[in-house]
Amino acid sequence: MRPGRLPYMTRPKRKWQLTQICDKIGEVAIAVSLLSRRLQMRKFVALSLCIFSLCCFVQLSQSQGQTNGNHWVSAWTTSLFLSTPMPGFPAESPITDKTVRVVARPTIGGKQLRVRLSNEFGIAPLTIAAAHIALTDQDSRIQPSADRVLTFGGSPKIIIPAGAPAFSDPVEIAVRPFAEVSISLYVPGTVAAVGSHPQSLHDSYFAGPGDMTSVQDLPNPETKRPVYFVSGIDIWAPDSTSTTVAFGDSITEGAGQKSGQYIDYPDQLAKRLAAQGEKTIAVVNQGIGGNRILHDVAGPSALSRFDRDVLSLPGTTNMIVLLGINDIGFPRVRMPGAKGADAKEMPFASQAVSADEMIMGLKQIIGRAHAHGVKVFGATLTPFEGTNVYDESGEAIRQAVNKWIRGTDAFDAIIDFDKAICDPEHPTRVRQEYDSGDHIHPSAAGYKITADLIPLNLLGGKQKLK
Repeated sequence: MRPGRLPYMTRPKRKWQLTQICDKIGEVAIAVSLLSRRLQMRKFVALSLCIFSLCCFVQLSQSQGQTNGNHWVSAWTTSLFLSTPMPGFPAESPITDKTVRVVARPTIGGKQLRVRLSNEFGIAPLTIAAAHIALTDQDSRIQPSADRVLTFGGSPKIIIPAGAPAFSDPVEIAVRPFAEVSISLYVPGTVAAVGSHPQSLHDSYFAGPGDMTSVQDLPNPETKRPVYFVSGIDIWAPDSTSTTVAFGDSITEGAGQKSGQYIDYPDQLAKRLAAQGEKTIAVVNQGIGGNRILHDVAGPSALSRFDRDVLSLPGTTNMIVLLGINDIGFPRVRMPGAKGADAKEMPFASQAVSADEMIMGLKQIIGRAHAHGVKVFGATLTPFEGTNVYDESGEAIRQAVNKWIRGTDAFDAIIDFDKAICDPEHPTRVRQEYDSGDHIHPSAAGYKITADLIPLNLLGGKQKLK
């Protein structure tokens, strides 16, 4: 049987189907029933137990045959959402009759994968008239020898209902860990409401009009930073393989890096896990810049996107949560020149939250994760003095939340990002060598020190933090 068969795909024929075996067992059971009148009860019970054991064995064998010791594991993700128009951040333009080429980099390798598409934030059905996946050569150029057609239930075309995701059929393609792949989608109509991830780790490319999904080098492509339509890649991997989800805001997302740089802490953590060489563990980045625990705007709130962005990902066993600094900061945004009453009318002033409210939100995330067998590792909130949202009351909230994170037993473990990157002489500030320059986001060295801080044995790896 084809690994990872989707529910609507036809089962291949087998010499011994479960129904055929059960029919034979039924015939034997009838014969046993007729003989039971002539046999002693003890012998009859023994025969019945044999039949029951045979049924269990057949069912177990069938189940093992379907998976062959493998399962689907999330190897790359990005959290899509419908951007909220804000000053300086206009709404996404409609996409019309274009080929979109998205570049992704799975953190583990394999020989078979499937692609997850998303119309979860669309307001109308999304037509994908053609789809390909290939190994990336450079930028928008692909390797033709490693180009594969993506199908959906055997069809090269799919119409995804508004509000729904869609998986491709499994496709055979050998992908090495950290190798870039290009997913090319032809969108023939006009898509007005476009779910995207604005600050992705790699540029995307637009060409057209027309279907150019199989073109090696897109002609004069338009380059955009967001990822569109593609929300994940799963790889068919041994049952021992698992996924750790990095769930957070821009500090998880890796704000400040250039396209294809991959200096974010989840990517650097994935490289450490790959180097330990024992157990294969994927790390996927579900960070959204500006994301908050309790309120929408920079994407759906963490509480509202949690099921889709964490629990739905196959193979997930662990998650790292770094959220809350924007819950503190957004209500304190100060526009240039705003004073007195004007300052109270800032866009998010009405969304101020307390430390207790943030803690309650984190407890909800922990409880929902634990209910699905996912371990949760809590990261402390890092400094933000020097930004235009800093004040003493906000700092007091950060300290209160961090005190709870360090002292609670609700998390399976805690990771003290705050202590790792704060200035020991001025703990409310990011240490200079770890500061990107905006006094809140880490530099490349800052991202590395946070990735290096995480003990690999927490995630199932063999190397421990030195």
